[in-house]
Amino acid sequence: MQKYSVKQLAKLAGVSVRTLHVYDKMGLLKPLSRTEAKYRLYGEQELLRLQQILFYKELDFQLQEIAQILDDKDFDVMDSLKNHKVNLRAKQDRLATLILTIDKTIENLKKDTVMSNPAELYEGLSAEKAQSYRTEAIEKYGEEVYKSEKALLKLTKPQIAELKTEQTEIAQKLFSLIHKSIESEQVQTQIARHYENIRKFWGTHGSADTQAEAYAGLGQLYVDDERFTMIDGKSHPEYALFLSKAMKYFAENRLK
Repeated sequence: MQKYSVKQLAKLAGVSVRTLHVYDKMGLLKPLSRTEAKYRLYGEQELLRLQQILFYKELDFQLQEIAQILDDKDFDVMDSLKNHKVNLRAKQDRLATLILTIDKTIENLKKDTVMSNPAELYEGLSAEKAQSYRTEAIEKYGEEVYKSEKALLKLTKPQIAELKTEQTEIAQKLFSLIHKSIESEQVQTQIARHYENIRKFWGTHGSADTQAEAYAGLGQLYVDDERFTMIDGKSHPEYALFLSKAMKYFAENRLK
């Protein structure tokens, strides 16, 4: 079995030796063995674990969260790699959209302008699809859609972009936790973030009404309409069901 020194592994992975020392100290990545001189040596399993650590870091997970995920008895490397692939492609799509609109975004940041057209809330979709989504939403939810749009149009474009970025990050984290119990602290922590993000989109963040029933209902909508939980252009009914159940649990246990 080939073994790698801490310097060799640092060079292979593109991280610092100090980072590997920190991972060892906190128990996140222990070496396979040590030489008589106490130098760390790493094997194939340690390389694979470091790969997982770096993937989760790319998705903005905290080191403590990563340790909990990797040490979970139900953790499966193959499932995790498949999830990483989906999440990274979604992130790639998001970054591509940001690159295409960077000049426009910079100009808006300079002017700190607010949105004047509800269609801009659906930026990133084709004009035809955006109008289709908006029309359908108004037909189904009427006044509530107008209330939400009215609240969002008071925000600047950078603020809207921040909300969308946060929403994508939360979705990526939740997708990576579908093997967890919906009642687990990790899942419910992300659901709490999802709830706050949704309330900002609704324009009701901070209001006395917790909207528990509406939030649980949104979870059911995710199951009923696959478009709301599509990732990388593909539907994920398992994720939709997981998200719906986690939202319902949160509504029933944290909001009432």
